[in-house]
Amino acid sequence: MLTLHHLNNSRSQKIVWLLEELELDYRLECYQRDPETLLGPPELKRLHTLGKAPVLEDEGGVVLGESGAIVDYVLDRHGGGRLSIDPDDPRRARFLECLYLAISGGMNPIMIKVYCSAFGLQESAMDKAALAELETVLGYIEELLGSGEYLLGEDFTVADIQMSFIPELATAIGCAGEHSVIGKWQQRIYARPGFHRAIARGGQYDFAAPV
Repeated sequence: MLTLHHLNNSRSQKIVWLLEELELDYRLECYQRDPETLLGPPELKRLHTLGKAPVLEDEGGVVLGESGAIVDYVLDRHGGGRLSIDPDDPRRARFLECLYLAISGGMNPIMIKVYCSAFGLQESAMDKAALAELETVLGYIEELLGSGEYLLGEDFTVADIQMSFIPELATAIGCAGEHSVIGKWQQRIYARPGFHRAIARGGQYDFAAPV
């Protein structure tokens, strides 16, 4: 059985959502951030050298960190083609781009904004550049959505789960801008039963908390 080590207010919430959408049998181990330092507990460090969540355990001694790697692993080993795009489908390239944008280029400007705020660098050249880059990313998400229901058209995939974190956090730091297409997309994906099961089991993300 899969075991997901889940930290409150972390990206592991998206993995809980993925597992619920796939209706997999898994065990959830929940951890809480220290109320003063906001860091995860030392138990996570004992699980994985990085000391961060999520951490996924599977049979055969698999212990895997990093949410993007966990998504790939779960889809490959347990997805059965669900929530993915077939390799022969012309949309496959865009699907892969979305998965990696969600954990790299899409998150980078948000992290820079967070650090600028933490170190008193608001309105600095770096802060302004990050804001401009974030707006570019949000605009691209709207471009991908177009008039479709989801990022890849009419098919809900794990790309929607992963990419949803970007506008969520942009809203949390007050930089979401005006993106009505994104807002309607969020309403659709958050109405899914799998999302509600994930919240019931893993808790709601507090977007006042750190990334």
